[in-house]
Amino acid sequence: MEYLNIFRKKSIPIGVSVSHIHISREHLDKLFGEGYELTPRNYLTQKGEFASEEIVTLINHTKKLENIRILGPVRDRTQVELSRTNAIRLELNPPIRDSGNHEDTPGITIIGQAGSITIIKGVILAMRHIHMSPKDADFFHVRDSEIVQFLCGEQRRLIFDSVIVRVNKNYVLDFHIDTDEANAAGINTGDTGYLIKFSRGLSNKKESRRERTLITETDVLAHLNKGEKLIVTKDTIFTPLALDLARKHNFV
Repeated sequence: MEYLNIFRKKSIPIGVSVSHIHISREHLDKLFGEGYELTPRNYLTQKGEFASEEIVTLINHTKKLENIRILGPVRDRTQVELSRTNAIRLELNPPIRDSGNHEDTPGITIIGQAGSITIIKGVILAMRHIHMSPKDADFFHVRDSEIVQFLCGEQRRLIFDSVIVRVNKNYVLDFHIDTDEANAAGINTGDTGYLIKFSRGLSNKKESRRERTLITETDVLAHLNKGEKLIVTKDTIFTPLALDLARKHNFV
């Protein structure tokens, strides 16, 4: 990533989530039998979490989606996380939600090897998020539930907006998006990207103190046209065009 050579910050691993479900103890019993235990297929980045061998079928009226994997361990409530593409296949329009927020979400029928259930809500498009420990949060100067941006990709480089930060002492640093978003940026699990945080503090009219960690050519032009000076920090990242323009006008 050539334009990160100016002031490189700590990179964050990327995890791409296919459509999946989290299951409650009650619903697991109904789908696979009383007392059934999930069989780990492979363990995930976050401690104790795994993709199980067990799969289910999702049905909405006449539409169905097969081979949807259950992620373990069991949870308090059942939740179905879909990509937008798979939601369209099921003729559903679930909202983008942080995990656990099921307000005004649609339901669906879930079929397992021993039975079926119908949930009245709990189908979501998962909000883009970054897991991190308190130590990581201190490093990036962010707090739990803060909204940030994330830069990733090479040939299809993108900045994802509306990324929620999740901080917990048990979390491992990881950026999570679904398959649709990953395909748009041309990224895969195991790739890395960079958190972008914007400070909104402003000083006087002639000087903007928005200390941004990513500066584009558009940002430089906007401040030049306004006669404002953009204040940057040691962690600031310039795109190549922005850096050339800034240097040309003695902006940095």
